[in-house]
Amino acid sequence: MTKFLLLMNHDGGNTETIMHDWDEADMKAHMQYLSDGLERLRASGELVEVQGLTWPKHAKVVRAAGVSAPVITDGPYAEAKEVLAGYTLIDVDSEERALEIAAEQSSAPGPGGVPLEQPIEVRRLMDSDADFWDI
Repeated sequence: MTKFLLLMNHDGGNTETIMHDWDEADMKAHMQYLSDGLERLRASGELVEVQGLTWPKHAKVVRAAGVSAPVITDGPYAEAKEVLAGYTLIDVDSEERALEIAAEQSSAPGPGGVPLEQPIEVRRLMDSDADFWDI
């Protein structure tokens, strides 16, 4: 088994509106789709953890400043267009299975039930020192 982190950004996918502007029925359908998928992963033993993240306005960026106190700023960098919305940590038999799960998450419905096709970044967790050097 290999662990993968599936990273979901606040990218609108194929819609220009953010979820908070959707009809309530569309929002509920989207969340139910994702919840059903997570339940299947729980049942199969592949789900390790899933978490949503607070809005970017609550984020802090910390940068070490040498000998002085660290510099702390509010929010992600202003030029960042991708903002991490949450993640799913899975433990699966293969990268192919991780990609299959990511594709399912990407297919979550948006307004009018149309699949969002939201990008999901798939990252394998390092499991050995050798992985560090596999650039």
